[in-house]
Amino acid sequence: MKTTLVTTCVLFGALIGPAVVVVAEDSDTDRSHAVAFVKDSAITTKIKTKLAAEHVTSLGRIHVDTDKNGVVWLSGSASTQEAADKAASIARETKGVKAVHSEITIRRDE
Repeated sequence: MKTTLVTTCVLFGALIGPAVVVVAEDSDTDRSHAVAFVKDSAITTKIKTKLAAEHVTSLGRIHVDTDKNGVVWLSGSASTQEAADKAASIARETKGVKAVHSEITIRRDE
């Protein structure tokens, strides 16, 4: 009986072990992983704070999202191209940002 139990445990460990390693290696690819999420939101918050500090109404409604690699995505609208460029510049100058992709549209009616 003991032999069967030991054999079962060894086989289970041999089968489940590689799966645990794969999950551990992949943990940062999922934004639900706490460390990756906190890092992403910290960068996003820094950028939003800097944009708000500008007090420029021409920045319009700009949305900020950051992926796990520090790549920032800007979307939404601004009233001038200069304002859209300023938002991208602010994002680029933020610590931890690796790249910025801007999809900000210009809406002069804001």
